[in-house]
Amino acid sequence: MQKDITKWIGRQFGPYTFVVERGKIREFALAIGDDNPIYTDREQAVSAGFPDIPVPPTFATVIDMWGGPDFFQLVEQLQLNLLKVLHGEQEYEYLADIHPGDEITARTEVVDAQVKQGASGGMNLLTLETRYQNQRGETVLIGRSKIVERF
Repeated sequence: MQKDITKWIGRQFGPYTFVVERGKIREFALAIGDDNPIYTDREQAVSAGFPDIPVPPTFATVIDMWGGPDFFQLVEQLQLNLLKVLHGEQEYEYLADIHPGDEITARTEVVDAQVKQGASGGMNLLTLETRYQNQRGETVLIGRSKIVERF
């Protein structure tokens, strides 16, 4: 069933805060199978030109998982049918490095909503943008994700 999803443009979620821990960076690197020592050894990170251990590129999932609303909560709040929803795409734009001890505050907003028709039916496409700021108020990361709901 087609519904008006444009009403969600501008809808905000959060803010939520997450303090980046050295152990979480290590756990995440191990979980995704990334054995680059810059994620686990401070000396290696410094030798590579970082002031401390950086977070791996997709670490924002940890911030969202432990600090913010999860995917299921977002789907519920956007009144989407969970049985017909999938996570369409994800991208991260890093504006600065994130290190252990950084306190990251994130805010998510629906920035686009489109309806598309295809041969097998229609789709609602919602684009969410999450801005992550560190404890100094600097935007360090922008994450964009697309939620797809078939109808």
